[in-house]
Parts: sequence; structure tokens; C-alpha cells
Amino acid sequence: MAKRIPGSRGGDASRSFRPSREDILRFIKENPDQAGKRELARAFGLKGPDRVWLKDLLGELQDEGLLEKRAKRFTRPGALPHVVVLDIFSRDADGLLLARPTEWPEENGAAPTVSIRPRRADKARVPGVGERVLAKVFPAEEAGGPAYTGRVMKVFEKRREAVLGVFRTLRDGTFRIEPVERRQAELIVDPDYAANAKNGDLVEVEQVSSGRYGLPKAKVLTVLGSLESEKAVSMIAIHAHDIPHIFPPEVLEEAEAARPATLQGREDFRSLPLLTIDPADAKDHDDAVHAEPDTDEKNLGGHIVTVAIADVAAYITVGSALDREALKRGNSVYFPDRVVPMLPERISNDLCSLREGEDRPALAVRMTFSAEGRKVRHSFHRVMMRSVAKLAYTQAQAAIDGTTDDKTAPLLETVLRPLWDAYTALRRGRNERAPLELDLPERKILLKEDGTVDRVIVPDRLDAHKLIEEFMIQANVAAAETLEAKRQPLIYRIHDAPSLAKQESLREFLQTIGLSLAHGAQMKPSSFNGILSRVSGSDQEALVNEVVLRTQSQAVYAPENIGHFGLNLRRYAHFTSPIRRYADLIVHRALIGALGLGKEGISKGEEERLEEISALISATERRAMAAERETVDRLIAAHLATRVEEAFHGRISGVTKAGLFVQLPQYGADGFIPVSSLGDDYYMFDEAARALFGERSGKGYQLADSVEVKLVEVTPLAGSMRFEMLSEPKPLPGSKQSFHKARRGKSQSRRTQSRGRARRR
Repeated sequence: MAKRIPGSRGGDASRSFRPSREDILRFIKENPDQAGKRELARAFGLKGPDRVWLKDLLGELQDEGLLEKRAKRFTRPGALPHVVVLDIFSRDADGLLLARPTEWPEENGAAPTVSIRPRRADKARVPGVGERVLAKVFPAEEAGGPAYTGRVMKVFEKRREAVLGVFRTLRDGTFRIEPVERRQAELIVDPDYAANAKNGDLVEVEQVSSGRYGLPKAKVLTVLGSLESEKAVSMIAIHAHDIPHIFPPEVLEEAEAARPATLQGREDFRSLPLLTIDPADAKDHDDAVHAEPDTDEKNLGGHIVTVAIADVAAYITVGSALDREALKRGNSVYFPDRVVPMLPERISNDLCSLREGEDRPALAVRMTFSAEGRKVRHSFHRVMMRSVAKLAYTQAQAAIDGTTDDKTAPLLETVLRPLWDAYTALRRGRNERAPLELDLPERKILLKEDGTVDRVIVPDRLDAHKLIEEFMIQANVAAAETLEAKRQPLIYRIHDAPSLAKQESLREFLQTIGLSLAHGAQMKPSSFNGILSRVSGSDQEALVNEVVLRTQSQAVYAPENIGHFGLNLRRYAHFTSPIRRYADLIVHRALIGALGLGKEGISKGEEERLEEISALISATERRAMAAERETVDRLIAAHLATRVEEAFHGRISGVTKAGLFVQLPQYGADGFIPVSSLGDDYYMFDEAARALFGERSGKGYQLADSVEVKLVEVTPLAGSMRFEMLSEPKPLPGSKQSFHKARRGKSQSRRTQSRGRARRR
């Protein structure tokens, strides 16, 4: 229940009553789970014109930085989400547990503290200090204590207070732990605490003492394996981020006991020439495609596209050991040297892999498109299919470009060309939709047999990639639309528009390079595309692409829909990769249940836990991204460890008060240049321009600048590199004096406007 604010009225009497700004802000603070525009209007009894007034007031509060909009709810800037993952770090004087958010942006300052309130009725295990929990949080009612109170929804597996390191035997026979984290100290290990570890072993240790003098001592808890072995680098990230990578025996037993699905209860699609198009090194194939011209005279030039997705729900039943483990993992994690799968190989690489020439169960969607690429209709089917071919992206593209082989030649006219014809139409629809078009090349690390880096490449972006991508996007949209039409709860893939604060920051930056961005809360991807097109081919192209990317919000999973800003879609749900994403499995179950396609539909319990599940899998996705990024950094650092004192061409990828981050485009890894090493000038940080400039010279370095740097230090295990700047600073667009005058004038103008609003109130 929403808390009634003194002075608020309900019913007809509220028509002449409008709450104050303070009333609105207080209600949002005290009711984070009921802070949408509709809930606010209902709480204060606002109707008709008063709702328009409320919309304007909320926009004004956003403009002033007093509110942010997350999904469909308003919140105070820097506030925690209503459901969040917390780490418990201590107890207060009354013995209550204290926690902080597991992830918290540095730019938001110190992370808020949450006081965990126990409930006697809770049947779940009571968490302790050092554990990680999923909790609902509420702003605290009493001042002077923790900012939030929390109610535990789920306790994760107990985390040991252990750190990772590499066991080293020194020449004098003593033992040391070489840190794998950048801020971690070196440790000493007594022989009694070595646990038979050998030189070069990756180990988990806990600190056992720390005297006033000398290095702290540690005890080896677990020997994880030798760094000399293949795939050792990714093992560091796996353990550092607590990524489950060993399937429990009961999970493997369930997987081995699974039997192939039969045709019973399914439509027979085996005569339809569906095929898979994947990377050449793909081991599992969870999507197959087919297209043909629409023969309906009412849809001249139209196409019928079929997307078939592996029917994982047929094998992973709700509440089973396989299901619990899949939710715990949330998604597969992809490292350059290995994959940590969400499901055992028996499921992902065998029963659910759409292998060429073998019968496989699938959930298929048939979509009819007009000649202009607009979807006319769609329908879902639970089927048995048989792939006619397994093709690599390059193989399919070569066939379309005129170079066929023994496999693609028979398929060219009957299967491949209809696919490309349909994609041509869908591309027209995509262009009309105008999603965000960032030009950010993706790099791929190729390894040698020993697990070290061979080279780093930027694979060509082929039409074959774009075809599969667009077909999958349309299938995901169809899934969301169908479930909404059936009023079936689901998990959406949502991507919020950039916050007004980020828009304003981008606007200030663009002014420094002579570009403008229109004001207004209703930004569209086309607004950003217009900026990107204006700098296309210029020296500022890389810079603007980078800044626009950093302006965007992070996509997450949620049971409430706000649309997908980047794709410019009103409804979007992940449906096409249930082998590697738990969100897709939930959507499959929801479709099966809503459409009456079998007994493996979503359960009532799952529907009630969608908010919890969404928070969990959003967290595991961020965990995977961090682990993958850190592994790439370590691999590249090890690859370049023998090239200290060499010069490299780089690009500034980050600017902070402390210095510059420089990315080596050839390798896709970053290193750091401390501001103290930049020269004799005193360098100042210009946040709006994303630059450091010399106080005396006015010259400096800006985000995305091309520079020459010298590699001066490498720490491979921590994945860190330190550079020395070789390039001279350059004049920055717009002088620092004029820029800061503009900033002061803008701030003064805002203060004047605020005083005016205060007088009107």
C-alpha cells in the first residue's frame, strides 16, 4: 500500500488539489515500488488536466536533476533499484546486518548502506557477514542511519573470504603469493600453509595475519591449477567472479538421462529446408532460418520468414536440478580460450543443437512481411525440424557473392537467394525504424595451441551476419507481441533512453566541437544517428561514436516493459538463444503455456518470481561481461610483456582526473598514463570536453585522440599496462577560457530560473 501523504485527498475532492513538489518527491522516496506516473496520479487523486500538470511537473523535476526515470518508475538520482544484489559486510550496534550494493558506479560517490531487516516468518536461510543476497530495498524512514532497509529475497551460496593469486617459490626457498588483482598486496606463505602448491599454481588463499612490519601472511585454501596449463587465464576470471563452472553430479545425471523428444504433439516441419548459419567454430546451433516469397496476391512482393529455435523447454523442466543450475548461471560465458556453458553438453551440443540432417524439436515462428519490410502477421508452432545444412557465415556469403562449394551450390537458388531477398525487404523496414547505428568494430582474439595470443583480428561485418541478426530481432519482437496479446507475464529485454543528465553531458561535449543536440526528453535513436552521420569520415568520427556509446543506458531484463531504445522497438523479449540465456528459456515456457503448446509451460511460481529472476540474470550478465573483458586484458598484457619500451599507436579511450586510458586498436586492450607523467604543465580535467588540458598552454589530450605511446610496465596477471605519452599535446576545440565562461553563464542562468520557480511556488 502506498503511504498517504498528509494533505492529500482522494476521490472527487482531489480535483482542485495539486500536491507540492515536496509531496511528490517524498512519495517517490517512500514508495519506490509505486512511483510511476499512473501510481502518482492515483495516490493524489489527479484526473483530467491535473494529470497533464503532473506530467509537466515530473519533466521539470527531471530537468533540474531531482528525479531520474528508470523503466516506468521515477526515483531520486543515485538511488538504488527496488530489487538489487547486495554484499553483507558488517553488523550494527544492534546486531542487524549491514550491506552495500555489489555493483555501484564510481561517479555516484560512496555506495549507500542497507540495513537488512530480518523477518521471523522467513523460512529461507538467514544470511551472515560476507554473503551475497538478492533483496528488495526501501528508503529508511529514520535519519542518521543507513540510507535503506532491505528484505532478503534470496541468499546466494556462501562466499569465502578468499583472494586469488599465483604461488611463487623464490630462490631462497620462501613462498610468495603474486596478486592477480591490481590493488591486491603481495603475501607471504609459511611452509605449513602451502598445501602442496607448486611454483606457478593458481591458488585461493586467505590472509591469516598482518603484522606491523613486513608483508602480510596467507594460507593456501585451494590449488586451482597451473598457470602453465591451457585455459589458465580465464580460470582467474572464473574464480574472481564466482562463476559456476563445474556441473554438480545430479545435474549431469539429469542431462544424461534425457531422451530425444518425439513427434507427438508437434507439427512436422522436417520437409521445410531450414538451415543454420553460424560462426565457423560454433559447437552448438540453436537457430535455423528459412524464407520464401509470399504467394498471397494481397501481399505482392512480400515474404514468409520462418525462424526455428531449439526447444530447450522440452528438456529443462521447472524446478529440476538442470533448471536450478541454469538459473544460477544465468547465461553462458564466452572466453577466448573456453566457454562456460549454461547447460551441460548433452543438452546444448547434442539434444538441443539443430544438427544437419537430424530430427530436432523446435519452437518456430512464421512471420509474413510486406515488400517494404513491415510485419503483416506471425504465428508460433511447436515443431519437429531437420536442418538441410550447417553453414558458416563466410560460406553463405561467398555463395551469394558467386563462389559456391559442394554444399552451397545445390542450395543457392532454392534456399539461400530467397533468404537474401527477404533480408533485402527487412532491411527496408529496419531503415525506416532507424535503430541506433554505432560504428564500433568488434575484435576477436585468436589463440595458439598453448592458449597464448596468436593475433587479434577484426572480422568482416558481412550481410550474412546482418541477415541472421535482423531475423532474430523480428522473432524476438513477435514473441513479446504474442505474450502481451495473451496477457501472459514475461521477461522483457529493455533498454531505457539516456537519462536527461547524460543527454545534457553529451550536449555540452558536442558544443566543444561545434555540434548541437536538440533539447527535449523524447530523444530518439535517429537524433543520435543524425549526429553520427555529420561526423562520418571526419577526424572526430571515433570520438563522437565513443561518447554517444557512453551516453546510452545499459540494457537489462525486467518484467515491466519500457521498450528497447537502441533498437527503437516498443516490445522486445529474448527468445532466440535458450541454450545460452535463461531469459529465453522463460520466454519459451511462457509461449508454450499461453498458446497451449504442451505441458512445459511457465509455472505460477515462476510468474510470481519474474522480478527476482530478472534481477538475477541481469546480474549474471554483467558478471559475464566483466569476466570476459578482464580475461582479454590479461591475455593481451601477457602477449605484450616482452615488448616493454616499444612504441605503439593508440587511441585515448578514457579521461579521468588521474590520467588517461589508452587503447591499442591493434589489440583492443587498454593501458594507463598517470597525469603526473604528462609533462611540466599542470593538467586540469575538463569533464564536458572529456579532456585533460594544460593550465598554462591550454593544450591537451581528448577522448578518442590518436596518440603514440611507449609501453613502460606490464603486469600480465592483473591485466594492466602502463604507458608513457610520446605525442605532444594539441590545441583543443574551443579555448578553456571561453568554455568555462559558458559553463559559468549556464550555471548562473539555471540558478536564476530556480529562484523564479521558487517565487512562483
